[in-house]
Amino acid sequence: QGELMESGGGSVQAGGSLRLSCEVSGRLAKIKIMEWHRQVRGERKLVARIFSDGRTLYSDSVRGRFTISRDNAQNTVFLQMMNLKSEDTGVYYCWRDTYCSGSVCHAGTWGQGTQVTVSA
Repeated sequence: QGELMESGGGSVQAGGSLRLSCEVSGRLAKIKIMEWHRQVRGERKLVARIFSDGRTLYSDSVRGRFTISRDNAQNTVFLQMMNLKSEDTGVYYCWRDTYCSGSVCHAGTWGQGTQVTVSA
């Protein structure tokens, strides 16, 4: 329950676009916070966050180019990436907050990651 599966990574040229998907095995509607992080040389940083009420937050480096969204009916969170730059290259990880279903709570967890490579 609550496992994450990312997809949509790949290689693109600078200026191109990609859309990442993070499918949740369970009810996304029960999860308050979902995030995308980028890992480069072992350092993982927040890229975007979305709350269950639809509020969003972005890192300065991607604001205006990336859009995070969630589709509770599909139990999927998306990261639409536009006007990609070489510095966007990295492994992108999906993360979900702890959530409870009835009396059972599931600790926050990460997906397996998906590689994004942007060539100049």
